[in-house]
Amino acid sequence: MVKSLWDSLCNMSQDRKPIVGSFHFVCALALIVGSMTPFSNELESMVDYSNRNLTHVPKDLPPRTKALSLSQNSISELRMPDISFLSELRVLRLSHNRIRSLDFHVFLFNQDLEYLDVSHNRLRNISCCPMASLRHLDLSFNDFDVLPMCKEFGNLTKLTFLGLSAAKFQQLDLLPVAHLHLSCILLDLVSYHIKGGETESLQIPNTTVLHLVFHPNSLFSVQVNMSVNALGHLQLSNIKLNDENCQRLMTFLSELTRGPTLLNVTLQHIETTWKCSVKLFQFFWPRPVEYLNIYNLTITERIDREEFTYLETAMKSLTIEHIKNQVFLFSKEALYSVFAEMNIKMLSISDTPFIHMVCPPSPSSFTFLNFTQNVFTDSVFQGCSTLKRLETLILQRNGLKNFFKVALMTKNMSSLETLDVSLNSLNSHAYDRTCAWAESILVLNLSSNMLTGSVFRCLPPKVKVLDLHNNRIMSIPKDVTHLQALQELNVASNSLTDLPGCGAFSSLSVLVIDHNSVSHPSEDFFQSCQNIRSLTAGNNPFRCTCELRDFVKNIGWVAREVVEGWPDSYRCDYPESSKGTALQDFHLSPLSCDTVLLTITIGATMLVLAVTGAFLCLYFDLPWYVRMLCQWTQTRHRARHIPLEELQRNLQFHAFVSYSEHDSAWVKNELLPNLEKDDIRVCLHERNFVPGKSIVENIINFIEKSYKSIFVLSPHFIQSEWCHYELYFAHHNLFHEGSDNLILILLEPILQNNIPSRYHKLRALMAQRTYLEWPTEKGKRGLFWANLRASFIMKLALVNEDDVKT
Repeated sequence: MVKSLWDSLCNMSQDRKPIVGSFHFVCALALIVGSMTPFSNELESMVDYSNRNLTHVPKDLPPRTKALSLSQNSISELRMPDISFLSELRVLRLSHNRIRSLDFHVFLFNQDLEYLDVSHNRLRNISCCPMASLRHLDLSFNDFDVLPMCKEFGNLTKLTFLGLSAAKFQQLDLLPVAHLHLSCILLDLVSYHIKGGETESLQIPNTTVLHLVFHPNSLFSVQVNMSVNALGHLQLSNIKLNDENCQRLMTFLSELTRGPTLLNVTLQHIETTWKCSVKLFQFFWPRPVEYLNIYNLTITERIDREEFTYLETAMKSLTIEHIKNQVFLFSKEALYSVFAEMNIKMLSISDTPFIHMVCPPSPSSFTFLNFTQNVFTDSVFQGCSTLKRLETLILQRNGLKNFFKVALMTKNMSSLETLDVSLNSLNSHAYDRTCAWAESILVLNLSSNMLTGSVFRCLPPKVKVLDLHNNRIMSIPKDVTHLQALQELNVASNSLTDLPGCGAFSSLSVLVIDHNSVSHPSEDFFQSCQNIRSLTAGNNPFRCTCELRDFVKNIGWVAREVVEGWPDSYRCDYPESSKGTALQDFHLSPLSCDTVLLTITIGATMLVLAVTGAFLCLYFDLPWYVRMLCQWTQTRHRARHIPLEELQRNLQFHAFVSYSEHDSAWVKNELLPNLEKDDIRVCLHERNFVPGKSIVENIINFIEKSYKSIFVLSPHFIQSEWCHYELYFAHHNLFHEGSDNLILILLEPILQNNIPSRYHKLRALMAQRTYLEWPTEKGKRGLFWANLRASFIMKLALVNEDDVKT
């Protein structure tokens, strides 16, 4: 872990503008301290005072500080008391200050110090002492006249990065560290100047990376014979050339690039003519260098056709990133043909004003071409038949517009497996049934274009990985190209409303469809796509309704690692009451969503209610009551048509007597004589009912014409249906008229259990009302008759006997 820090620091361009100190600081701490303490503790032990206009080291530093940044201030001196109490200090950054001298004895009590950066100061001299734990020491970009080298540096056995600066060199200046296993040496040559034509020498210790930084505004003039026995990567920064001093750089590089271990060369911030650029390419061509990288190239003066001899070369890759062309009128052929005819495997030219690239005139050795962020148009490589070996083509961020011309471009690229044309302006509107893809394409990136669903009608037949994210796809047509080999499909950030089935993609195993308009995914998706091992469908406007239940249920059945982002990215968007609710927390009852089950449930409920109602009707003899109510209603209706003078006759009887035929002897021998002797008129059915009228009608009429209704209760009474009718109508009249007109006489005892269930009114009356009980002892009967006669206190305005009979 610590080694990776030194490598990354070494590869950073020291000549660039200072990077924000805090970021560099955090990285250093994370890599150095990370293996020893949890990350939360790292942050607590990190102190950043960079860019605070400090003139001295703060006095209030936490004693347990492990990493301290004081860069980009105005500190001019570092003393032992400033940091001696920081016994756990491991990282110290003092770059970009005003320190003039440094005595390493100030670190006597900082035995764990591993990272020390005092670059970009005004150091002219140092005093050394042993520091066994130091891994990174940067003294570059200071005012040293000669290399600041101490014999004590030879004891830094853990040192992997060493940054130095000087104005002049001697052959053995670096001898004290020659035996160390350095990963990176940074030499600042900004202050170097020519000394009367004298050539100096310097033996470089074996290292993985050698980074040389020259003056950014001066023509290259270094005259130092640098030699190194083992070097893996040479990096040069700030190179300014013209046609006259171009050879001087190649002379300088001759010795450094001689060794067989040098595989990588990187040139950064280089300003030169096109003629000198071609000479540099020619210089590296026979060298053992395999990877040549050029960053920030500025071409000056003019561009003419230059001769280039394509010798057999060890070079595998040429990368040029960010070209600034100050020549506006030139022959495009002169520029592009140099690159097109190169006999290497990999060529990358990105972030340039190039508008075209010519087709190689003869069969090319290119297997990898990267032309990212240029200005290429649809005409690039059209009709080109010399790129038979090309396996990867990247045309990202160009000016491509016609999707079908891109397909036609690949027609003769018989080995092409990976094509990236993302971040262009491709559209598929003009589909004319011509689809000429190279059949060898396995990976196709069409993301961030303007493609619609018609793109699925023209795709490479053997493609395995297809990226169509961030386009304008609203649906996948049914008549799509059957992509039986397709394994990964990315259609994120489109306008799709449903998950695509796998009918045309039988091998699909990875689907990315997040950030679309999928509201209710098809419930049969998982049945259709049996091979899915990764589904990313979050951040869609899911409608949490019944249609979504099966999809959520199916997600619960698959392994959690299959559904990426579950459950956080899967939330309801509708209805409003559930918006933001995670799908796994949204539940609907099966009954509310299953129409068949709902129908069965309602039917079963209705059936149960019907059966229950039928049982209750039978149990309480509801049909009888309904029939009686109807008859009573009809009788009342007919009564409304009786003339008013007839209705004004009022009551005709004191009492209507209801009894069973089995009790008629008692009624005629006991009840009638005792009531009629006191002029109490009694209505009996056998003498008063009007012939020709129905029994029910007679019952209703005479109950209504009677002041009271007397019911003679006995076991025989409850067996008589007509008695039941009379009781029902009398009770109904009680509520209708609002009077208390019922008199119950219990002739013989009746057990409640013997009363039929349909006589529930009789049960209620006997439980709620006072009744007269016929005494078996004659001595008590006088009181019985007195109580009964007391119920009749009303004087009736009766018509004569003849009227009554009528």
